[in-house]
Amino acid sequence: MIESSNPLASLSGTIVLAGAGKMGGAMLSGWLAQGVAPSSIAIVDPVPSDEIKALTARGVRLNAAPSEIGDVAVLVLAVKPQMFREAGPQLHPLVKPSTLVVSIMAGMPAATLKEVCGGTVVRTMPNTPAAIGRGITVAVAAEAIAPAQRAIVDALLRATGGVEWVDDEALMDAVTAVSGSGPAYVFLLAEELARAGVAAGLPAGLAARLARETVAGSGELLHRSDLDAATLRQNVTSPGGTTAAALGVLMGDDGFRPLLARAVAAATARSRELAK
Repeated sequence: MIESSNPLASLSGTIVLAGAGKMGGAMLSGWLAQGVAPSSIAIVDPVPSDEIKALTARGVRLNAAPSEIGDVAVLVLAVKPQMFREAGPQLHPLVKPSTLVVSIMAGMPAATLKEVCGGTVVRTMPNTPAAIGRGITVAVAAEAIAPAQRAIVDALLRATGGVEWVDDEALMDAVTAVSGSGPAYVFLLAEELARAGVAAGLPAGLAARLARETVAGSGELLHRSDLDAATLRQNVTSPGGTTAAALGVLMGDDGFRPLLARAVAAATARSRELAK
């Protein structure tokens, strides 16, 4: 049962999830874990997984007719951006002016969402750690929304982790590049750290385990610590030691900093291209 202090406790109407893939499915799991009644959720997905199909036994509605869905309080758009132009018009009949339309699609401008679906639009960018409740989502409202509406969106998004709000939609391309795509950068770090370990003479299995646990443990330390990343890095680095030798390479003129800056710039540019 949802706690009375949770904005979702007073939500009147159906939550419609369009697209129940990895990210949409993670959000759905979070809502159910929070105590949202399965009967208040409807899923629209042309090819649902067996896991999603099984939720119908709990009362979640799957690909129901609009007349069976009833009044839609929130429509969450979790379809692939390239599918939106086809799916959007089919979803439009579900939307009223008061309906909150929450998009998690990369690169899809709020103006396009408004044009295709209508409603009160909030554009967001989550990331894949949402699957374990440790994601971070950035949200921007396309127009003025009431505090109660913002609280509802915030509660829906917090089911998968933290939430940050911004006022300028133009920031969303950089958000996508940093946090939306960011988990891939971290996974690449683990991948290449293991590869470097093998090159240094470690058995492949041991190198993979060391890299995996080092990246995971360091991330958890960063999460729990009150210290910023730079201070934590400095705390590991003894003058003239092994870490300092490695950082001399990583922090050089052609090292990690300019390389990551170029990578984020490339992802930001691609996000802008997707919006066209």
